[in-house]
Amino acid sequence: MVYKVKDSYVNSFGPSMKPVIKVKSGSVVTLHTLDCFSNQIKDESTLVTEIDFSKINPATGPIFVENSKRGDALKVRILDIEVADRGVVAVIPGGGVLGSMVKKPVTRICTIKDGYAMLNGVKIKCIPMIGVIGVAGDEDVSCGVPGRHGGNMDTNLIRKGAILYLPVFRDGALFAVGDLHAVMGDGEVCVTGCEVSGKVTLELDVIKNLAPSWPVLEFGENYYLLVSHEDINKAFREGIKLAVKILEHSLGISWEDAYMLASLVVDLEISQVVDPKKTVRIKIPKKYVKIEQLLEAIRMQIL
Repeated sequence: MVYKVKDSYVNSFGPSMKPVIKVKSGSVVTLHTLDCFSNQIKDESTLVTEIDFSKINPATGPIFVENSKRGDALKVRILDIEVADRGVVAVIPGGGVLGSMVKKPVTRICTIKDGYAMLNGVKIKCIPMIGVIGVAGDEDVSCGVPGRHGGNMDTNLIRKGAILYLPVFRDGALFAVGDLHAVMGDGEVCVTGCEVSGKVTLELDVIKNLAPSWPVLEFGENYYLLVSHEDINKAFREGIKLAVKILEHSLGISWEDAYMLASLVVDLEISQVVDPKKTVRIKIPKKYVKIEQLLEAIRMQIL
């Protein structure tokens, strides 16, 4: 059985979330999502500065996953992402890396067909991904902000075939998804990707007593620690501290040796630099660690 969720949206992750459905661990769910503007932009004459910002970054859900408790990990396997046939890209003064150089808001509509997006005559291969994905924490956090709970991480590797491990803070996890992109470059430098509505099919499983201190992504031959902070340098420092701890624990070597190994095999990458907190990726090859060892090494002490 595949559960379907649509027409139920939240604009923040937190204890006030009320579940729209309850599912067992191992269930498959399809969630229908709005774009990050709540589908308010109909054509290029509609500017981002004119829409209702209280509706920004809606996430579909939340879903109550039975038998998930504080201290567990929610394993989210992304089975499929389907996007609509049109997307929105926009700039606004003050938004993005070069926001001070943006003189006026501009909206562009991308047509999407046969796996490609067209932006002003430029053909771009679509790589659909999820911008907002997370669980309820102990305080309400806007869907526009990333954190330990997940949220607006805008990580373009959160796509079909990836597995995301999220810490559970509240009974049932209270999971939600939104902010799909047909394609987005690392950094999301102008503050938007190709923003689209669509639907996501996921499998949700509970891993008992192994909540990571930050979201962990499994994709291809690597694991990624997804760390967010207002200061990108502090995000990288936190991520590397965790990576060294993981290598030390998994391989049974000294901290010093793990630190040196990290300098040889661990890569630092950027997911986005335009949200209230920046998100970085710390890439650790699977050949050096198993997922259970990784989660064990960084599990939260909140039981």
